[in-house]
Amino acid sequence: MSVSALRVFIPILFLVLLYLSQRYWVRSVRRAISGARPDWRTPLRVLYDTAGILLLLAVIERFVSFRISGWPTPRISRWSSEFLALWFTWSIFAFVLIYLVRGIDWLWRRSTALVGKHAASPETAPPADPQRRHFLRAATYAAGALPLAGALYGFAIERFDFEVFRVEIPIPRLPQGLDGLRILQLSDIHASNYMPVAQVRRVVEKAQQLDPDLIVITGDLLTGHGDPLAACVAELGRLHAPLGVWGCNGNHEIYTDTEDEAAQLFRQHGMTMLRQENGQLAWRGARFNLIGVDYQRQYWFNSQSSPMLEGVQEMVRQDMPNILLCHNPNAFLRASEVGIDLMLAGHTHGGQVQVEILDHRISPARFITPYIAGLYRRPISGQADSLFRNRYASLYVSRGLGTIGTPLRLGVPPEITLVTLREAS
Repeated sequence: MSVSALRVFIPILFLVLLYLSQRYWVRSVRRAISGARPDWRTPLRVLYDTAGILLLLAVIERFVSFRISGWPTPRISRWSSEFLALWFTWSIFAFVLIYLVRGIDWLWRRSTALVGKHAASPETAPPADPQRRHFLRAATYAAGALPLAGALYGFAIERFDFEVFRVEIPIPRLPQGLDGLRILQLSDIHASNYMPVAQVRRVVEKAQQLDPDLIVITGDLLTGHGDPLAACVAELGRLHAPLGVWGCNGNHEIYTDTEDEAAQLFRQHGMTMLRQENGQLAWRGARFNLIGVDYQRQYWFNSQSSPMLEGVQEMVRQDMPNILLCHNPNAFLRASEVGIDLMLAGHTHGGQVQVEILDHRISPARFITPYIAGLYRRPISGQADSLFRNRYASLYVSRGLGTIGTPLRLGVPPEITLVTLREAS
């Protein structure tokens, strides 16, 4: 199946699973209430109806506030948004696992009946096996509990367990003065209900202890309309490094129409947002070219969309290393063609959820990019090949700090990145 077909199929599959799972849980709860003690049924029904109404209102409010600029944020969303996302995450995965267990049991019974000597005669069929029935019930409970345990762990512990990733990146023909240059990268903060400003403050304090030479922030400062952009940038303004703090916009700055505001807030706090701009920085007698661009759009259903990194080629310097800040890692191919030595990106969140018992290459982010997380390299080629012969481009994709869709991380810790440049041997 092609990538374009997958991009159509996955949302449809999600909507189908969402509908089927919610119908399953609604029916299950109603059956449980009907089977409860008579004096408990009325209070349970009132509780059930109230919870349903509140969840429905929260869904409507979150959708409207995300889509409409300036829409007020009612109190209901402040306590319900995390629960709402966790509910949908758990309920869908639990539904899939429960029906997987039931499907395995059905296949087992069918295969046993087909090969058994009593298969042709229902009257002589063997009696139900109580041990199998008990095992099936226990497996069903486990199938429902496993996603719940994972969701609670990813919500309560791992999503704010900020981890420092230290990576050395060799750069061909790196000037001696830049060998050992330390670049701190923060990405995908997503300040919101899921990422309170107090947690952004924790990130800043932990990052500043790393004593970087240069700090870069590669997009997605917020998630939706009404999120605390100004407060987030104010916390980031406490960062400092000898070569300053630089950034680029992400796709959520586009969605919320805050690209200009983010750049202005950066200036107010002594930082620089590069928007199709570049500047030369000097360190220990050597210079490098720092380029930054707004989010490079891609159109899922239009393969003829405009090429990425338009105008960047004119900013590339041949006499010094070129470092590009670009939120979308899918621009890496074009970056390597125009002579970028190092591109720093984010956007993927590393998939946000990864279960080690599965193939580590399986990630939700693979549906949007082949560059999930970590370091990638490719030769500098195409138009730049004659100018940058025998060199290669590097891409580092941060797993980011915040979350989107659901407030949890599992197997993908939030990342503070410390990149050290090294001269390639």
